[in-house]
Amino acid sequence: MSIYLTIGACLFGLTHLYPAIFVASRRALIGKIGIGPYKGIYSLFILFSLYMIIFGWRHSNVGNIYMPPQWGHLATVILMYPALFLFISARAGSNIKRIIRHPQLSSIALWSFAHLLSNGEGRSVVLFGIFAIWALTQMFFLNRRDNVWKKPKPFSLFHDIKVMIITLVVYGALLYSHGYFTGISLTL
Repeated sequence: MSIYLTIGACLFGLTHLYPAIFVASRRALIGKIGIGPYKGIYSLFILFSLYMIIFGWRHSNVGNIYMPPQWGHLATVILMYPALFLFISARAGSNIKRIIRHPQLSSIALWSFAHLLSNGEGRSVVLFGIFAIWALTQMFFLNRRDNVWKKPKPFSLFHDIKVMIITLVVYGALLYSHGYFTGISLTL
């Protein structure tokens, strides 16, 4: 496996964890340099970590750590619809936010777990394992930082149906283009 992939995934997670864990430090840093420069530096860290992840993924050895179950591929394909639904619901108006406090982080944890069911090679274990650990850790620290969960006001059923349709379109597009973006085409 590639050290670049590991460093990139860890840097991505740690950069996102910083505002949730080091609240006072973040506030002091913004006070010194301003919100614009802080967002710029934060964005550069994220972009650099994504570059490291992509570079590391492409230059990793693909040796197996474990053999996924035979049903793992099908489970991944099935679990990706709810993972995408959670991810899209985090930004769109949806009632899922009244049930799940952190739908976007929950989607990343589910996405990671789903991919570990069908991928047992080292680079997948590193990438999806680190992302799963980061998402769960991030939820813990956000809950601790934000304390009481204030549920949003309910949306109409139309909003939920709209998000389900958008998710279906994105899901279909990702199934079709997965090979182009990842180099791993999907066949059922």
